[in-house]
Amino acid sequence: MPPQLLPASAAAFAPRASSVNVVLGSKVEPWLTQTLKRINKVKRPLNSIPQHQRCLTETLSSPNAIWTLTSLMLPKAPESELRRDSNPLIEALFNYQLLHIEAYIVHVDMVLRNEVAYKLTPDSIESLIEYHKDIYCVNAKADTYDWPEKEQHAKKLHDDFVQAINKFVYRTHVSALEGLEEEGAGELLCGKSEEVKNNILGLLNKPLLPPPPKIVDVVRQPPLLPSSPVGPNIWSQSTPSPALPAPVEPWRVLSSSPSVTSTSVDSNTPIWANMALHEIQVPSPPMPYSQPYSSAGMFYSAPMVTSPIPALPLPSMLASQCGVGVGYGGFGWDRYQEYTTTI
Repeated sequence: MPPQLLPASAAAFAPRASSVNVVLGSKVEPWLTQTLKRINKVKRPLNSIPQHQRCLTETLSSPNAIWTLTSLMLPKAPESELRRDSNPLIEALFNYQLLHIEAYIVHVDMVLRNEVAYKLTPDSIESLIEYHKDIYCVNAKADTYDWPEKEQHAKKLHDDFVQAINKFVYRTHVSALEGLEEEGAGELLCGKSEEVKNNILGLLNKPLLPPPPKIVDVVRQPPLLPSSPVGPNIWSQSTPSPALPAPVEPWRVLSSSPSVTSTSVDSNTPIWANMALHEIQVPSPPMPYSQPYSSAGMFYSAPMVTSPIPALPLPSMLASQCGVGVGYGGFGWDRYQEYTTTI
């Protein structure tokens, strides 16, 4: 892309130069020749490139070579001071003004970029700055809530506009010179005036934004990993868990089956031998079922008893009935000696 070169007179706050920088190519366009002949009251020879360049430079460097780029309809006063009327025509006449934005040409390039550059006149810049300060900023402050630095923000908004409007340079195709008139004045053609209007309104209507809400950082403790350089005993000490019921040792549980033997030192002695009948306690029916605390699979617990356990005959009660004739009384085997004598 060709470099975007502008003369020093196009810089911000720079005064207007006495001569416009004009660069023509090796061939002059026919429309430029016709335009120069149309605007010059005194006929001048236009037979070569230097003659075209000299004529165009003198025309654009005239103090009267002021172009009207666009026109803006702006309010005359802040919103709170505008006149209210039932007739919209009267309201518009009293409350609005038409501001013509004027500029002069600072650069013509028909070699690299085929463009012409315009810079706003000091009067137009001053009018826009006054409107922004006295009307736009007042409306912007009235439309936003108050915060401590509101005035500083509004002042900064205005200062930024002052810088931006002084730096504003409108660049368009060199064919805009077809709108050239006598003494170097002119107007933009082919809808380019609307483009300038949108650009300037974009600089004017920047909002007054309140500061964003402060974000409170929530400090979260990072997850501890075994490789984290914390204390050496952090993983060896477990966190005390809620109190759990002490586990019942298996030898203290009364089994519901008489075939279970004692786990004492004398494993050959049945647990029923040393217990009298009055010492046996049958558990009473349990309370209605409620979900107990359980640690899944950690301790063994006997199934819940839902009905009373009936009194069972103990081995000691059956000892007197044990003998050879147990279970054979129906056949007479207890009188086997009589049968032997008879035979």
